[in-house]
Amino acid sequence: MSGKRLYNVAAILWLGNLAIGMILLAGWLWFSNLSQARAETNPVQAVVPLKNPTRTPKPSVTPWPTPTRRPTITPWPTPSPAPSVTPWLIRPANVREIGQSVEGRPLEVYRFGLGPSVKLIVAGIHGGYEPNTIALAYELIAYLNDHPEKIPPDTTLYILPNLNPDGYARKIGVDGRANANNVDLNRNWPYNWKAEWNRDGCWIWRPITGGAYPGSEPEVQALIAWIDQIKPQALISYHSAALGIFAGGRPDFPPSIRLAEAVAEVTTYPWPPINTGCDYTGNLTDWAANTRSIPAIDIELTNHRDTDFEMNLRVLQVFLAWKP
Repeated sequence: MSGKRLYNVAAILWLGNLAIGMILLAGWLWFSNLSQARAETNPVQAVVPLKNPTRTPKPSVTPWPTPTRRPTITPWPTPSPAPSVTPWLIRPANVREIGQSVEGRPLEVYRFGLGPSVKLIVAGIHGGYEPNTIALAYELIAYLNDHPEKIPPDTTLYILPNLNPDGYARKIGVDGRANANNVDLNRNWPYNWKAEWNRDGCWIWRPITGGAYPGSEPEVQALIAWIDQIKPQALISYHSAALGIFAGGRPDFPPSIRLAEAVAEVTTYPWPPINTGCDYTGNLTDWAANTRSIPAIDIELTNHRDTDFEMNLRVLQVFLAWKP
């Protein structure tokens, strides 16, 4: 091969290598510019390490206070049997049976105190029609058993909680008003007595009577004998409902009126009582006032359900302190 030809081959190889190098350089420059453009378009954000958030402490939960136990409310009245007193509440020496009902149920009287001034409270004369009067009497008995100091030293108090146990045992409601002989015990007393009476303005829900004759019923006979034995200086007969305070006496007996006025001062019971036009014949308080000169009042509770216990504690206080 001639020298000229070798020279031409070498020149061609050199130019080829130069071209390849230029191509590679151009490619590198293009790639660098592209990367820079992308970096400017999407700048890299610094990664800040996350910190654990500071926890706000939850408020402490104060436990609910232990609720104060409410007193158990026993519905009044329980239809049957008649209200009973837990034996340990009353000392046996303080309870006396003064007689029996038509059906042989005992008529019990509870005594508190031993003073010369004798007071008497009677409830339940209309049995199951006025059951809250019986309930109230037992509440007063339980209260005085727990608080014997409430009885003044010069006083003896007797409470007869249920004068009509047969009516109470038979039915709570209108059918429990009469005794087992279908007699209204508050129309059987031997003063201003009538077997039948004008019913205008009176209780008319059942055909009951005043008895075969004045004082015909064993319940009334037993209480008359007991009253004549203890000779109370004042008497309260509880009834229901709503008519107010009635002063015993026909004609009016001033000591009964004074007792009614004293009780009215500490109660919301109407005084003078609501006048329905009823002729109240043969009742306990008129008999007590007019035949035994005993200041006596009927107190009608607010309704046939409630005992008005707090208000009647005030009545009890006035009654125990009251002097004829």
